[in-house]
Amino acid sequence: MSATTLIVGAGYAGSVTARALADAGRRVHVIDKRPHIAGNAYDEPDAHGVLVHRYGPHIFHTNGERIFQWLSRFTQWRPYEHRVRGVVGGVRYPFPINRDTLNMLYGLDLDEAGAAAFFERVREPREPVLTSEDVVLNSVGRDLYEKFFLNYTRKQWGLEPSQLKAGVAARIPVRTNTDDRYFTDAHQAMPLHGYTRMFENMLDHPDIRVQTGVDFSDVDNRASYDHIVYTGPIDAYFDHRFGALPYRSLRFEHEHLPQVERFQETGTVNYPNDHDYTRITEFKHLTGQKHSGTSIVREYPQAEGDPYYPVPREENERLFKRYEELAKGERNVTFVGRLAQYRYYNMDQVVGAALAAAKRLSESAASTPT
Repeated sequence: MSATTLIVGAGYAGSVTARALADAGRRVHVIDKRPHIAGNAYDEPDAHGVLVHRYGPHIFHTNGERIFQWLSRFTQWRPYEHRVRGVVGGVRYPFPINRDTLNMLYGLDLDEAGAAAFFERVREPREPVLTSEDVVLNSVGRDLYEKFFLNYTRKQWGLEPSQLKAGVAARIPVRTNTDDRYFTDAHQAMPLHGYTRMFENMLDHPDIRVQTGVDFSDVDNRASYDHIVYTGPIDAYFDHRFGALPYRSLRFEHEHLPQVERFQETGTVNYPNDHDYTRITEFKHLTGQKHSGTSIVREYPQAEGDPYYPVPREENERLFKRYEELAKGERNVTFVGRLAQYRYYNMDQVVGAALAAAKRLSESAASTPT
């Protein structure tokens, strides 16, 4: 019997790596401490039959043709372009900010050139652009920053925008046209039968064995595996030797509304200045499901709980680098994914990182003398 690779985590990073390795002829054992596969992308019908994302909305989008085609082996797709509104003063405005946002908010009638001139007039030039506050003020100025970004960031991260690296805010575009899509990627779609089904298909291979409800700390025969692919928090792998890396967590409040056909006009509505939650997502927008009722989720950011988001700050990056140096010394362990690499990855970026890791492992095995 050939040697087996242990993969810790059955989310995107672990499952994609597992399938790519199995396709390359390697035997794989996947474990996950949760009672299910698919990681944070896990979806299931709720008690009322509405397909919901248990860990908050997951919207797939990518410009990577190779990544989209690779995932297409395991699912058909439902085209879906995500739209978001931001509530300011009780009014729902298109978000990310575009020309319609400006015209609605300020009672203007700007064309595209007028919107560009407006942004240029109100922006507060920052040089160099180092923080999220710098990014937003440099782009849209003080008033829009305070209305749409400041308090949302405080809730989401528990920090001031000036305390976060520029990349956090740089993920959100500002537009002079009326495009109200949240993303503009070439591929925007949802797995037709849900994420969990896609992961089931991905892991359906004779050389992949999956066990859920198994924690890595309970694996006492690690030496029997030829290699370990670890997708959990890198600091946890090393027993927090240098202290805990900061992660932001979330609490989800799911609710079903019987006999409500549609709760809100778009998939997600942000509440930057009101409530303790940051946003409400209505799942039927995402899935296209027909149902007499609807199911929503409110997201409450918090410091404690399962790690969801690495916190992008310079001091956290320096701490991660210390763990990364330790990781380089682990000869037979590969660290991949948002938590293992302490990167604020989108789903397609995790897929790309996992495919690259699997390729390196396969090439390494092929070049090793038997």
